[in-house]
Amino acid sequence: MATTHKYMPLKSRDDKVVTQMIISGAVVIVGMIFGVLMLAAQGGLIELSAAGFYQFLTIHGTAMIGSAALAASAIMWYFLSHYVELSKKVFNLNLILFLTGVVMTIIGIFSFEYASAWTFLYPLPALSAGAWGTTGALLYLGGMLILGVGFLLLYIDTGRAIIKKYGSLGKGLGWDVIAGKKAEKDAPPATVVASTMVTIVNISALTAGATVLIVNMISVINPAFTFNPLLAKNLTYAFGHIFANATIYMAVIAVYEILARYTGRPWKANKPFLIAWTMSTLFTMIVYPHHLLMDSAMPKWILILGQILSYANGLPVLIITAYGALMIVYKSGIKWDMGSSLIFLSMFGWTAGVVPALVDSAIVVNHVMHNTKWVPGHFHMYMGLGVIAMMFGFMYFLAKNDSQLKTNGLDKFAFVLYALSMFGVCVSFLVSGAISTPRRFATHIPEWMGPAQVGAISGIFVVIGITIFVLHFVRYIFGRNKKSISSETKQVKVI
Repeated sequence: MATTHKYMPLKSRDDKVVTQMIISGAVVIVGMIFGVLMLAAQGGLIELSAAGFYQFLTIHGTAMIGSAALAASAIMWYFLSHYVELSKKVFNLNLILFLTGVVMTIIGIFSFEYASAWTFLYPLPALSAGAWGTTGALLYLGGMLILGVGFLLLYIDTGRAIIKKYGSLGKGLGWDVIAGKKAEKDAPPATVVASTMVTIVNISALTAGATVLIVNMISVINPAFTFNPLLAKNLTYAFGHIFANATIYMAVIAVYEILARYTGRPWKANKPFLIAWTMSTLFTMIVYPHHLLMDSAMPKWILILGQILSYANGLPVLIITAYGALMIVYKSGIKWDMGSSLIFLSMFGWTAGVVPALVDSAIVVNHVMHNTKWVPGHFHMYMGLGVIAMMFGFMYFLAKNDSQLKTNGLDKFAFVLYALSMFGVCVSFLVSGAISTPRRFATHIPEWMGPAQVGAISGIFVVIGITIFVLHFVRYIFGRNKKSISSETKQVKVI
């Protein structure tokens, strides 16, 4: 990749991105609090009704995936906007629709007791055995649909902008460079390549999600309407798996951009890099069947393909990125601070989280482990120590790049606290899975409670750590706004 791409000057102010990041940070804190309460209930530390537990489970999953996607899309939009011309109106519209959808889902969950978990598997929204009614289901499903439409519009706009600049999405992935029609030095920047991949997979995912959400809503309104449950499950996981995993492919743009600036070394989009992202584009869209390995009605060839590609999916981009991060830092003389440390920590979280995921993707293991806490163990690791670390790393980078605010000992303490306690949460889940503790159970027998108690206590420290991260960003916002007001006042006086 040409260095002229990598060192384009960054915008010093971007209120839209700042607003989106602070909202994401707040939602992460709230979502994690619900997660801690669930673990505490499973560990016997507090009492929580089964209905309350499943409401918490629903809001926790929805909030964490939603906030991660909101933050990651802001990271992608911030850096991609330096290479292509993106629509500010669409970016703002996505945030408005996101907040609208969030309010609707919250009302559906807590005012009308909707509690199907974020997966809303058909026909559960319509057949709740009296646990919730039509209004709650429609509010939640409608909120999710509105939220998804906002993201869909955002990715359509990124696709438009990339096509306008580079000619096609294929060229955005560097296919002309892979084919030898263009030299590596003329390859699109790493940010553009990653954004193109996310655009392709998320447009597909959100289309699938919108389809199954609409089907569910029709079923809720008219129970006589039926739909193939296996097809509905495929559409649901095609949406959920792709969209959740795409958060890390958006957030990893922060790794490419920030580490390059800290080290003074451009991240080169060479042929292996481009091939890896093309492979990941294909694999990400077709590996979701590993969530259906226990569905005997699924065609065997699809399950086998899902298992094979599950092994392969995370490796191309992960290996290229993790190895690249090590090489770009090695003997670079990098000055570590909160931003760079969190970004580098995210590489560990992503890499470590993939290992238990690969173990679970084996059919013989999956039949035993998939409905245990092993699955949230690997998911919390590459999301909690991966995407979330990238998110807060970007926030610290943005604050440093746009203000004179200094980090202090409290910030460093929060980093250590967050890293160790988040790892503790992940290990508690994996240990629970190893002893066959089922996931999504509101109550545990005494033999299962120990790891849940460790997870709950660790989760409390995670919340403290990320709260300090968010407070630092809030200090940056107020400091920046004061500086802005002061500058405007001086200008008025001069006039």
